[in-house]
Amino acid sequence: MHMPDRWTANLPARLKTDPWRGFGLGLLAALALPPFFLLPLLWFVVPALLRLLARAGGWRRAIWVGWCFGFGFNLLGLFWVTEPILIMAREFWWAVPFAAPALAAAVAGYMMLPAVAVYWINPARNLPAGLAMVMMFAGVMVMADLAQQFLFTGFPWNFWGADWAIPGTIGVIMMQPAAVGGIFLLTLLTIIAAGLPLLGRRGWIASAGLLVLWAGYGIARTASGPAKDRNLTVAMIQPRFAVPGSFTTAALQARWQRDLRMTREAMQKAGAGPKVIVWPETASPALLQTDANARAAIAQITGATPVLAGSFRYGRTGKVYNALIAVDGAGPAVAWYDKWKLVPFGEYTPPWIPLKITPGGGFSPGPGPRTLHVPGLPAVGPLICYESIFSGEIVDPADRPSWLLNISDNAWFGDTTGPHQDFATTRLRAVEEGLPLMVDTNSGISAAIGPHGRVLARLGLDRRGILLHRLPVALPATPYARFGLTMAGIISFYAVMFALVLLIISITIPVNKR
Repeated sequence: MHMPDRWTANLPARLKTDPWRGFGLGLLAALALPPFFLLPLLWFVVPALLRLLARAGGWRRAIWVGWCFGFGFNLLGLFWVTEPILIMAREFWWAVPFAAPALAAAVAGYMMLPAVAVYWINPARNLPAGLAMVMMFAGVMVMADLAQQFLFTGFPWNFWGADWAIPGTIGVIMMQPAAVGGIFLLTLLTIIAAGLPLLGRRGWIASAGLLVLWAGYGIARTASGPAKDRNLTVAMIQPRFAVPGSFTTAALQARWQRDLRMTREAMQKAGAGPKVIVWPETASPALLQTDANARAAIAQITGATPVLAGSFRYGRTGKVYNALIAVDGAGPAVAWYDKWKLVPFGEYTPPWIPLKITPGGGFSPGPGPRTLHVPGLPAVGPLICYESIFSGEIVDPADRPSWLLNISDNAWFGDTTGPHQDFATTRLRAVEEGLPLMVDTNSGISAAIGPHGRVLARLGLDRRGILLHRLPVALPATPYARFGLTMAGIISFYAVMFALVLLIISITIPVNKR
């Protein structure tokens, strides 16, 4: 983490090592992420980082320290991206040493804006200016998260708000502000609470008070307990297919027979009454939209029970889609949904990359969020894999569904931190939208999640099995469901404006008159 000599010529020796300190603080901050949830570390990390930025000695050095922090944070937080490359090592062996560091280096760039904003505040040693630094960092961090969600295809992963998706009651309570401002409000509150100790004893007291108010809001919002259940059982199969798997006729037939066998078992376990069977992402080796024989084979088991299954789909122009197909009997597919947020390089090559490296040419994107209306089922909002991390972009605002269904295949990431981080972020979508969420994955983590974010049932990693649960009733539309990403823009704007007001106060009012 060596800064250019022209940036360090006049710096004290201790400041020349600040990039390394920033890198170390980034590593510590990553330990607050799922599945570790060591959030108390942030109460040390944030004040320490703000002090480094305040004494940087120049805006270029502040940017460098901020980038080093972001690099450490993302290097530890995103190391799991190497796992699918190892699975395909015969073709992509050359990328193994570079994948995680390169992605971490790129995502670290988003930390440069909050870093330079904190340096620009340049606080004196007094309450208003120190608080201004905390508020500026929090507000601009939300802006940086918004940029990370939209720029260069978007990669909204490991936002600080996801740190609160802790298993159990504590997580349920502390996630509730997401109903107002999404994961972005959780990030803002986290940074403010963890940054206030920068102000000393008064800051610690203020931080404790904020946490009490935060928890009080969560307790009040969840006081009614779990949402009531509908008279509908959702039965999700977790088949645990190997990846990438074999594409020989025998292997595909064995995959199909496992689908059918587990579907039969799911029907038996669900018992009498209304139900729906769910298959995870790309679980079907058959093209269910066009393969009448495959639909007939399913119908022999399920009868009039609908099946929502992951399958490839070919459009009329020959384009290939990663889709969810709704099968209801042996007739034509009753509805389908095409994934529109595709994984860069894994499912498509971004147009600004001259070399097309996606295996098989990749998929085409669907038109966007859509609500499916399947006979016998409440209206469902489908999400396929990666789409569940895009806060505020998962529901058709003109046709609000009654529940969300996320089908995925995280087997590519093994038993690393990746599936845990994905599950934590996905869980927040239920709180944000006030909708129950069913998550069905190939190899875990599958779960039934209530509209407050409670995990009602769960099937863990690397297990084969069937998860059943009654579908909970949705809550009324939350403020975030109504206004979406506008709420993120509002909270970041007002945080920055408040920081500027505090800065003006610190400049214009002498310290001895405060």
